[in-house]
Amino acid sequence: MNTRQKIGQSKRWVIKIGSALLTNDGRGLDKTAIKQWVAQMITLHQRGVEIILVSSGAVAEGMTRLKWTQRPTALYKLQAAAAVGQMGMVQTYESFFQHYAMHTAQILLTHDDLANRQRYLNARSTLRTLISLDVIPVINENDTVTTEEIRLGDNDTLAGLVANLIEAELLVILTDQQGLYERDPRLDPTAPLVKEGYAGDPQLEAMASGTGGKLGRGGMLTKLKAASRAARSGTTTWIASGRIPEVLLKIADGEEIGTVLLPVQAPLVARKRWLASHLKMRGHLYLDEGAVKVLRHSGKSLLAIGVTRAEGQFSRGDMVVCLSPTGEEIARGLINYNTEETHKILGRPSEKIEEILGYVDEPELIHRDNLILV
Repeated sequence: MNTRQKIGQSKRWVIKIGSALLTNDGRGLDKTAIKQWVAQMITLHQRGVEIILVSSGAVAEGMTRLKWTQRPTALYKLQAAAAVGQMGMVQTYESFFQHYAMHTAQILLTHDDLANRQRYLNARSTLRTLISLDVIPVINENDTVTTEEIRLGDNDTLAGLVANLIEAELLVILTDQQGLYERDPRLDPTAPLVKEGYAGDPQLEAMASGTGGKLGRGGMLTKLKAASRAARSGTTTWIASGRIPEVLLKIADGEEIGTVLLPVQAPLVARKRWLASHLKMRGHLYLDEGAVKVLRHSGKSLLAIGVTRAEGQFSRGDMVVCLSPTGEEIARGLINYNTEETHKILGRPSEKIEEILGYVDEPELIHRDNLILV
């Protein structure tokens, strides 16, 4: 089995589809193409693949409905177009997935949602829950409320961040190009396609050119940067043309199409390094010997029952240090409850959290995926 075939067997995919594809280069939502992509996603789902869809097209569809021929530059006009177009996008996806008795869920995100640690955990929990319920999340940037300061800028970036958020194994970016070329194929039709490389490679980024079409905000460079972001959690990125028949199934079969960008680090190492390097310590948790043993040898989550004392002021999503009874640092992780809540549930079993607090965000104090052993 070659590298592409192994990648095709990934079980958690983020699939991003660009505006030019979704709107047939600005002629309104291409429902025929969307129907075909949905059918392919259903087939993948039946094979056991978890799918998160990042869809562009709201602004472009809104422009079509409003009969605008040029993408506006004024933010309030973009927001208005997104509000109008989002309705058509949601209706289209929901109707096609319902043909297969599959539910979809609309999720609109901004950069602030993913930069804020508490919102980051909230978004992550929601997506994990939807996946567990066999629901297809359809994610778009929240263009209707974003401002210049907080908007992600393009859905390639959003897709890379979402892949990082839910630790996807594979990020598929469907575009109107075959993949990354060594030179701009519009200027040099003989330019060879880059079949494989490493995410974050400066030489590859130097090959990318262009700023995207009249409908979208992203070009090939934003796709490479999205691959670099996704690689923080060990995600492989596959850039391919959405106009290839059965493109998603061909990717699953490991066929020689598009450009594959591999992460430099293994998934676990990459994610742990990302967590460790981006967050400051906000508090300390003292563990009993049983919890220390579980973390060190079993690779499990930290439960409240194993914590004897908490120090510091922290909020949900903050990084805290886990210490042994003698004060030795054992681990660091993103905590699921704030200081006051943590004090109330210390030493108590997970099934008592709802009784004590009146609600339960997570059964774990720190989930193992958000825990770094020292």
